[in-house]
Amino acid sequence: MEEIVRVQGLKKSFGKFMALHDVSFSVNAGEVLGFIGPNGAGKSTTIRILLGSINRNAGEARIFGKDVWKDSIAIHEKISYVPGEVALWGNLTGGEIINLLMKLHGGGDLKKRDELIQRFELDTRKKAKTYSKGNRQKVGLIAALSVDSDLYIFDEPTSGLDPLMEVVFQEEVEKIRNNGKAVLLSSHILSEVDRLADKVAIIRQGKVVETGSLEELRHLTRTSVTLVTEGDVAQMAKTEGVHDFVRKGSLATFSADEQYMNSILLEASKLGVKRFEAVPPTLEDLFMRHYEA
Repeated sequence: MEEIVRVQGLKKSFGKFMALHDVSFSVNAGEVLGFIGPNGAGKSTTIRILLGSINRNAGEARIFGKDVWKDSIAIHEKISYVPGEVALWGNLTGGEIINLLMKLHGGGDLKKRDELIQRFELDTRKKAKTYSKGNRQKVGLIAALSVDSDLYIFDEPTSGLDPLMEVVFQEEVEKIRNNGKAVLLSSHILSEVDRLADKVAIIRQGKVVETGSLEELRHLTRTSVTLVTEGDVAQMAKTEGVHDFVRKGSLATFSADEQYMNSILLEASKLGVKRFEAVPPTLEDLFMRHYEA
């Protein structure tokens, strides 16, 4: 797959404060990278570096094989960006701003624009100064999605949107990916990332602590198991790979290491399984593992 974004060993300080210690990840064509972490972890600083708004202190940051600082103008011709706080010209209407942003990008698909305006239920006749935060986000999203780019960077894009509009955004991102485009999605809405991302990078205190596909990362967390047996279910507490065992009569709940699931099932079968439920780890489980401290 063609590599669109490459970040390696990125470092950035503001005076004595080290905002980024060691940030590394990549985004390929036809792929959505979920870039997750709480506020202050370094997500927006990383994105500002990728956009060429600020320069890094050390490390590598390239888009389309070009240096993000030296070649920012050329890079911007093929990317679309939506921040978490969209600032608009108050005396222009939403429709005027969308058209202006599309023109600044070099054009766009007017049919797609009209379709998105309808899907996002935006009244484009109102002046921007009357818009709520959610409507300002819609203006930014419509403008970004109406132009043909090779990389879409979204930094908390659904902030202020209601759940129905979040679904519209998610559907549009899936279309972008299916068309072979790359997407960098920074978000704290884990369900959104869980649905859209092909892989994730988890950033903590300016350092990427985990990166990989969701399936790869889920191997690092434990499966939640509910078990009911005919025999004494308490015997399962001694099985290798079983953790946090809690028994209530013939019912037991516990977490299980994935590499031991086969032997756990074998031991459970000896007791006569009446009920066995296994819930795979979620992205939230993985995220909290790094932040619960």
